[in-house]
Amino acid sequence: MSNNDGSDEGRSAQKSSFGQSMKAVFWAFFGVRKRRDLESDATRLNPLHVLLAALICAAIFIGILILVVHAVVG
Repeated sequence: MSNNDGSDEGRSAQKSSFGQSMKAVFWAFFGVRKRRDLESDATRLNPLHVLLAALICAAIFIGILILVVHAVVG
C-alpha cells in the first residue's frame, strides 16, 4: 500500500514544469497568490525550478528598472 502512495507523490511531482514554477514566482512577485494555490505549489513544484525562476524574474525586474532609470535620466 505504501508503494501506491509513493508513486502517487512521484506522479504529482512530475506534473510540475518549469513553466508552472515561472508562473508561480511571477504572481508571487506581485503578491497575488491564493492560499489554496500556495499550498498546492508547496507540494507540487520542484524547489530547484522555483529558485531558478526567482533568479530569472529578479534579473528581468532589475533590467527593467535600469532601462526605466536610463530613459528618465538620459
